[in-house]
Amino acid sequence: MSSGKTIGPVRAWALAAGGMVGGGIYISLGVVIDAAGAWAWLSFAIAGLAALISAYSYGKLSNKFGRSGGAFEFLEKMDHPEVAGSLSWLLIIGYTLTISVYAYAFGHYVAHSFGGSEIIIRALALAIAILMIGLNLMGAGKLTGVEVLIVTGNLLILIILAVMGMLHWNPAALGDGVPDKPLSAAFIGAAVIFISYEGFQLLAYEYGDLVDPKKYFVPVLVSASIFVIGIYVAVTLGATMILGASGVVEGKEVALSNAAQKILGTPGLIAMTIAAAFATSAAINSTLFSTAKLAARITRDKELPEFWGHTNSNDIPDRAVIALGLTAGILAITGSLSSLVEAASLVFVATFGVVNYLCARTIADRSLLAWSGTALCAAIGAVLVYHLANSQPVPLMILGTLIIVSIFVRPILLRNRAGQ
Repeated sequence: MSSGKTIGPVRAWALAAGGMVGGGIYISLGVVIDAAGAWAWLSFAIAGLAALISAYSYGKLSNKFGRSGGAFEFLEKMDHPEVAGSLSWLLIIGYTLTISVYAYAFGHYVAHSFGGSEIIIRALALAIAILMIGLNLMGAGKLTGVEVLIVTGNLLILIILAVMGMLHWNPAALGDGVPDKPLSAAFIGAAVIFISYEGFQLLAYEYGDLVDPKKYFVPVLVSASIFVIGIYVAVTLGATMILGASGVVEGKEVALSNAAQKILGTPGLIAMTIAAAFATSAAINSTLFSTAKLAARITRDKELPEFWGHTNSNDIPDRAVIALGLTAGILAITGSLSSLVEAASLVFVATFGVVNYLCARTIADRSLLAWSGTALCAAIGAVLVYHLANSQPVPLMILGTLIIVSIFVRPILLRNRAGQ
């Protein structure tokens, strides 16, 4: 008799790694070099350390409670429904921003391959969001087998680029043409690209479909995180060796395509365009699916209006898929790369900090590690708020308003609705 478990450890590992790399490195390389200069590689290492500890905390808490649902479920099980509701709203905001970043990257990488104009770029970004809405409504939002193939090809191309770049080792290229940055800038870089590591947590929503999760879940998340840290550092070094720091920043929306074209010519451009297109599409598809499922899940707990819980004939939360996908598409064609990446990063560094805190309070034998993760996330979050206040005050104000609404206004709205 079938146990209903469909995701084995190898596939789970690929999904965790792919969830991070799927859109992360394609959109963050230029942003991090712009923020940290020659210390960009260290930024990925610092953010990766926080993500690695957080992945461990996610795994331990998921095993303890034995349920899909991630941070929302952890807080529910620990009798913090109000905090769970507020955090779920913030996560939905963060995931929507993440989808917009992936759509933004898709539009730029695909249009760049044939010299498309700004209008074409924005049209492609909106089109991929609409296409993924359609696929999700048809029930194709959870194609784990296809995603594993995409992840494999994507990682192979990135490894080739990193190796070929580092064969041209030249340390001066790390800061070539960009302002000198102090070592402390590595923390700013880590803060602004934290979104690059958020993807592993989507696997927590699939916990119920994992084969023997109590044995494999923690090793899968931890090993995938370590691997992705290595990929990010290697690609950062390799691409910078090829283009120089200024070259990466000047073409930050399509930095990896530029590097692949310079080192491998037209075949490199084609390969990287295909990799970016498939990787970002898969990331949009899976993130939209998981976010819509999260919205439907918290609707059942009356944390969202019933509108969000409606499902179609394929048992898909259709209204949530449409609303979230269209919002992300609009953000992709109206926002800048840095503002979208940095705003989403703030949501996830806060979420990871909360999860580490919960693990520190709950899992006694690893509390020191989890407390370290809590402190590191808090430090990165403080740096990011300071950076946003100085460089992106409007997005920070908008995000701050949404956070206030999620924490303070949400309970009032839900109480008023319940009283009707």
